[in-house]
This record gives sequence, structure tokens and C-alpha cells, in this order.
Amino acid sequence: MTASLAELDPNRLVIEAVRAADRSLVTVTGDVDAVTAPTLRQSLVETLAHPDVTDVLLDLSGVTFLDSAGLTALVVADRTARATGRALTVTCGTSRAVRRPLEITGLLTVLTVADRWPG
Repeated sequence: MTASLAELDPNRLVIEAVRAADRSLVTVTGDVDAVTAPTLRQSLVETLAHPDVTDVLLDLSGVTFLDSAGLTALVVADRTARATGRALTVTCGTSRAVRRPLEITGLLTVLTVADRWPG
């Protein structure tokens, strides 16, 4: 059996989720690419499916690389949030690794992007 790159280097992508009341903070660190994006997508969909969660903040300020698979994971999470009446807010700080792909693809104006946790 062959291990994926994510299994060989579990620190390539770290996802931490913390829930407080009806809000969840999901912090992502590392590379979000074709290998790791499915893990991120699944984590976000599961977080958004939790019955007590209405707001999710996705902190991407620790992401060092974001490719088209990662962008797709963000779009899937955004569509899931909207379809279920939840709010997904993305923060990326000044990280060019995240902000630039969002700008180039136009997703910076499609996704709800904030400098910090709203409210």
C-alpha cells in the first residue's frame, strides 16, 4: 500500500477547529494543494454540518501555499454554508499565498473575506 504525501508528512497541513457556542474557528496551517485540499474540504463540510454551528471563521493566515484544489475546497465550503443558512468568513491576514489566488480568481469578492473574526 502506498502512503499519500499528507500521510508521509502529517505537518504539511494542520487543521484545528475550536467551537464556542454557535461559532467555530477553523485554523489552517501549511500547504493546501491537490493532496491536502480534500482533507480541508471534508473538515469544513463536517464543521458546517454540526447542528449547533451557525458561524464559521476560517483562518488561513498560516497557509503557505494555495492552489486550485484548495480554492475549490473554499468554494465548496462557501456553497455548503449558504445552502444551509450558515455564515462562512475567511480571514487570510496579509498572506500573499492566500490573498493573491483569491484576487486572481475573483473569489476575493465572492467569498466573505474579513481581516479578523466579525463581531
